Amino acid sequence: MYPKTKAFIHQLIEDQIIPGASFGFITANERMEYREGLAAISPERETIKENQIYDIASLTKVFVTTTIILQLWQEGKLAPDDKVSLYLTSFTDQKVTLRHLLTHTSGIEGYIPNRNALSANELHEAILHLPIGESFEKEVHYTDIGFILLGFIIEAIENKSLANVFAERISGPLNLGDTSYYHRDKQACAPTEIDPKRGLIRGEVHDPKAYILGDHCGSAGLFSTLAECLTFCQMMLNTGYLKGKRILNEKTVLSLLEDWTPKGKLNRSLGWDIITRGRKNYLFHTGFTGTFIVLDILEKEAFVFLSNRVHPTNDNRLDYLNQRDHLIECYLTEKEAMTNE
Repeated sequence: MYPKTKAFIHQLIEDQIIPGASFGFITANERMEYREGLAAISPERETIKENQIYDIASLTKVFVTTTIILQLWQEGKLAPDDKVSLYLTSFTDQKVTLRHLLTHTSGIEGYIPNRNALSANELHEAILHLPIGESFEKEVHYTDIGFILLGFIIEAIENKSLANVFAERISGPLNLGDTSYYHRDKQACAPTEIDPKRGLIRGEVHDPKAYILGDHCGSAGLFSTLAECLTFCQMMLNTGYLKGKRILNEKTVLSLLEDWTPKGKLNRSLGWDIITRGRKNYLFHTGFTGTFIVLDILEKEAFVFLSNRVHPTNDNRLDYLNQRDHLIECYLTEKEAMTNE
């Protein structure tokens, strides 16, 4: 299944763009899991374990934050066009809504001086007072700030840490025992970057803001395995239902295939990016550490890719991003060719 896509991944490893990868596919009839290459290069070479744990970075945005926001919407606890200031009274702008945050159209300018030297409380306060730029509602500017704010909103509504809300609402019901903000066995995690100050980052989140905010961060911080990412995808492909648990309503999942930007012309859904090919929309999201998910909701098919491409350094960013886009194109082309046979 998908020989060209698998060959492409093999070449990424051969070309040393990534150390290795755990990846899998879901079709209407089966679920396939593969792993190839190394989990670590430094300080020693390590092969990828069967249930290798990865820092999935911004996949946290859809795995945790988007899904919980959608649940709260279904329960009438919030609505997409509610103002952020309704829930976060210290938030300075009165125009920005949850829809803006979810679609990256808020125009929030994310620069925070001395960010890495701030405490969690200081960073929290700084984020609440960031300025709004001229791109408000006009353009999609992908940023982590919007999802950090959404995480704060979830905590304000539920009066619990984001990690606890995730455990109660998603990872618990789906029995995702290896998907969490802090992993009990750091050595079981694929390492990420060798940082000048932090040293080899392993079993701790790579993202700087998530490192400070911990399990209160809605933009990054989650660790997971290929198997459990595929389980989450199966829930989405099954329009919100899996293992006897209803996580999202069918109508909610199907609505994600629409453009939710304020004017409906910027090709972004609630939390998810959209890949449009012909008349079909795919849901899509990436993570900085070298991860992505592609979902074909209508055909019930998915491609999950987990790597630690930032190990041992982040020097390969442009090469990786270029090749990642080609990899996704390879998968979609191969998938569509199989569909048309």
